[in-house]
Amino acid sequence: MECPHLGSSVCIAPDSAKFPQGSPSSWCCSVCRSNKSPWVCLTCSSVHCGRYVNGHAKKHYEDAQIPMTNHKKTEKQEKVQHTVCMDCSSYSTYCYRCDDFVVNDTKLGLVQKVREHLQNLENSAFTSDRHRKRKLLENSSLNSKLLKVNGSTTALCATGLRNLGNTCFMNAILQSLSNIQQFCCYFKELPAVELRNGKTAGRRTYHTRSQGDNNVSLVEEFRKTLCALWQGSQTAFSPESLFYVVWKIMPNFRGYQQQDAHEFMRYLLDHLHLELQGGFNGVSRSVILQENSSLTASSKCCINGASTVVTAIFGGILQNEVNCLICGTESRKFDPFLDLSLDIPSQFRNKRSKNQENGPMCTLRDCLRSFTDLEELDETELYMCHKCKKKQKSTKKFWIQKLPKVLCLHLKRFHWTAYLRNKVDTYVEFPLRGLDMKCYLLEPENSGPESCLYDLAAVVVHHGSGVGSGHYTAYAAHEGRWFHFNDSTVTLTDEETVVKAKAYILFYVERQAKSGSDKL
Repeated sequence: MECPHLGSSVCIAPDSAKFPQGSPSSWCCSVCRSNKSPWVCLTCSSVHCGRYVNGHAKKHYEDAQIPMTNHKKTEKQEKVQHTVCMDCSSYSTYCYRCDDFVVNDTKLGLVQKVREHLQNLENSAFTSDRHRKRKLLENSSLNSKLLKVNGSTTALCATGLRNLGNTCFMNAILQSLSNIQQFCCYFKELPAVELRNGKTAGRRTYHTRSQGDNNVSLVEEFRKTLCALWQGSQTAFSPESLFYVVWKIMPNFRGYQQQDAHEFMRYLLDHLHLELQGGFNGVSRSVILQENSSLTASSKCCINGASTVVTAIFGGILQNEVNCLICGTESRKFDPFLDLSLDIPSQFRNKRSKNQENGPMCTLRDCLRSFTDLEELDETELYMCHKCKKKQKSTKKFWIQKLPKVLCLHLKRFHWTAYLRNKVDTYVEFPLRGLDMKCYLLEPENSGPESCLYDLAAVVVHHGSGVGSGHYTAYAAHEGRWFHFNDSTVTLTDEETVVKAKAYILFYVERQAKSGSDKL
C-alpha cells in the first residue's frame, strides 16, 4: 500500500553507524535478545523482534505514541514518529499506523537506500563468516537441530525459503505443498533433468534471470525446490531458479509486487499438470503415473486432457444442478475441480477473532453449507431454459460427485466493492482432524465410513488488510509436529496456535486408517 507516514518516520541515514554489528538477519532484539525475526525502526535504528516472536517491535511503536504528560510536545516530537520498520531478513517495510506493508518510498528514496545498505551488510557478513560457518555446520549442525519433543530427541529438518522481494505468497504455497506427502514424494522421486548440453552435461544446473534460456522446466525446478526443503539445512533455500521459470511461463507473476497466494497456487498446479501431460525427461505421462499405482484407476480426474499426479491427488468432480422455476426442467452438468472456493456467509463478517463475543462463531461447516445449499439465481444470472426457449428464473445447487485425495478449500476473503477489493477478516473455525464431507456428497451411501474423513495437513494465512499487500505465512504438519513457515524462518508450534489462525487456504488429506478422532 502507499503509506503517507514515511516522511515523518524514515529519519535514519542509510549508512548509519547506529546499526548493530554483524549480519542484519541475525541482529538481536534490544529487549529480549532474540535473533528471530529482527525488525529495525527506520526512525531511530533500534532493533526489536517481530510480532511472531515477542512483539517488541510493535511495543516500541506503541510506547512512542504515548503522549508526554505535563509537558508540551516540541515541534520535532510532533513530527518524528516510530511507525515504520524494516524486516532485516526480507527487507520488506511495514507501517504500524497503516497496519500494512509499504510499497512506496520517500522523495529521497531513503527506504530503498536503507534496504540496499542492509543487503550490503548481509553480504559482507556472509563473506567474512563463510569459512567459520562451514566449519560450525560440519561439527555441530546435527546437535544444534536436535529438539526435545514429547520426551524424545528428534531432528528439526525443516528449511525456510528466502523472500526474493514480496514472494511470501509463493513461499507459503511451496511449503504447504511440500507437506502433502503423496504429492511431494512423487516429484522428489522423479529423475533429474539437465537442461544444458556439452561441458555442463550431467551437472546440477540452476537458472538465473540473466540467462536467456528458453528451455525451462517448471516440473524440474519444482522438484529441486521440494528436495531442498527437507534436507535439514540451517540456511534458508533461495527459490530463485523456480521463480525465474515462473516469470518465463506465468507473465502475471513477473515483478516484485505482492500477489494472491490462491491465484498462484492455481496457476502453479495448472502448469505442472500441462507440463506433465506433455511428458517429462523423455518419459511419457502414462509411464510416470504407473510409477505410483495408487494414483491410477479410480483416482484419476481428468482436467484439460488426460490425468496427471495433479488431478489424481487434487482432482474432484462437482455436479451442478439447475432447475427452471417456470416449467421445472432440470439440467445437470459435471465439472472437475482442483479446489473449492467458499464464501464466508455475510452474517459472520463482523466476527474477527475466535474469542469475540458478538454473534455466533463462523465455522468451516457454515462455509461448506453456503456453497452447497440451494440458491435462487438473481436477475443477472437467468438460466436459458431449453424447454421454455428463453431465459427464466431458476435455482442452482452443487453436489460433490467425487471427493479428491487432497481437499483444498479456499476461503474467499477478498471481494470487490464499487472500486476497491476489500478483505473479509472474519475468523473461521476449522477442525484439525475428522472433517466429514459425507453430507455434501451426491451419493453418500456409496462411500465407505472412512473415505469421507479428512485431516488437516497445511494452512495458508494472509496477514494484513489488502490483496495487493500484507504478508503470507503457512502452518503445516510434518511427522506429527506442526511447523510455522514464515519465509526464511521455520519454528515449531502447537495445535492451539494453528486453530487460532485466520485461514485463507486449507489443505485436508483423506484419512487412510481408522482413528478415534472426533468429526466436524
